[in-house]
Amino acid sequence: MSSELFDAITYLEKEKGINKDVLIEALEAALISAYKKNFKSATNVRVDLNETTGSMKVFARKDVVEEVEDSQQQMTLDEARAVSGTYDIGDVVEIEVTPKDFGRIAAQAAKQVVTQRVREAERGVIFSEYADREEDVMTGIVSRNDPRFIYVDLGKIEAKLPESEQMSTEKYEIHDRLKVYVTKVENTNKGPSIFVSRTHPGLLKRLFEMEVPEIYDGTVEIRSVAREAGDRSKISVYASQAEVDPVGSCVGQRGQRVQAIVNELKGEKIDIVEWSEDPVEYVSNALSPSKVISVLVDEEEKATTVIVPDYQLSLAIGKRGQNARLAAKLTGWKIDIKSETEALELGILTKQDAEATDYDDDFDDEDTY
Repeated sequence: MSSELFDAITYLEKEKGINKDVLIEALEAALISAYKKNFKSATNVRVDLNETTGSMKVFARKDVVEEVEDSQQQMTLDEARAVSGTYDIGDVVEIEVTPKDFGRIAAQAAKQVVTQRVREAERGVIFSEYADREEDVMTGIVSRNDPRFIYVDLGKIEAKLPESEQMSTEKYEIHDRLKVYVTKVENTNKGPSIFVSRTHPGLLKRLFEMEVPEIYDGTVEIRSVAREAGDRSKISVYASQAEVDPVGSCVGQRGQRVQAIVNELKGEKIDIVEWSEDPVEYVSNALSPSKVISVLVDEEEKATTVIVPDYQLSLAIGKRGQNARLAAKLTGWKIDIKSETEALELGILTKQDAEATDYDDDFDDEDTY
């Protein structure tokens, strides 16, 4: 049995990456515990596992003292010298006390230790592998569900997709393949636990990084993301090089790049706008696809009043206020939208300014997908 045990330990080191010395140390501790439990011994013992000979031996350890107070832990000098004349006071004498049926006890202890250590090692490997994937996108397959979670098979572990992180516009079926954003990786008593999301703004950001080489290499930067998952999102992009079109880079030829993301998000509309440090320009861009006549800025309150053509008021505000709400999230500025007529009545826009404004009645939404 001993040689088989050592062969198994060697195999586990190679295949599972479990350090042999760690396994042997754990096994020795388990055997000591098993010996004391089975033979009701309080004696200080040591287990010797010899890989070369394949032997397992138990040794009782006793201190050599002048006067014995505990016969299970101590022995006199005369008793020690009966074992070997070289012993002296203060030495430790080891006497073999290996039981005849110790092999059976060892087999049980070995099975428990190896099983536990393999489980711990596998958990550790999985945790280490996935801990580095936090805030990253992974592809998985829907494997099962219960009232709390959709479970997504990531290969070595099932990730949990909570109801709060599921897109209301999606229905998840077993065997569906989908990309998920890793929000948290925990190492619990039951092993690693991974939580993922389909609604997190980070998913949209990572998808653009995957689809747009200019973002991946840093030529184009994503400055902000605002998302109402499954319905509409806005993303602002910037390029420090004047010759680079950040919006065009994200859109791709004939819209191929952004369309791949829209498809992954099951038709979620995406507005791609150019970031600017000028709040007037940035807020105007963020309200796309609506055209803007004027933006009045209150730096102290970090608020803006945006004036739009009468016929585009509803477009600027959006369905249930969505366009304005997303633009405010994207820019970090409060946005109060006024129609041209209302602005004239309030005196915040003059007729001369309105007449001087150059905007195209035939607006387009080429940067919305």
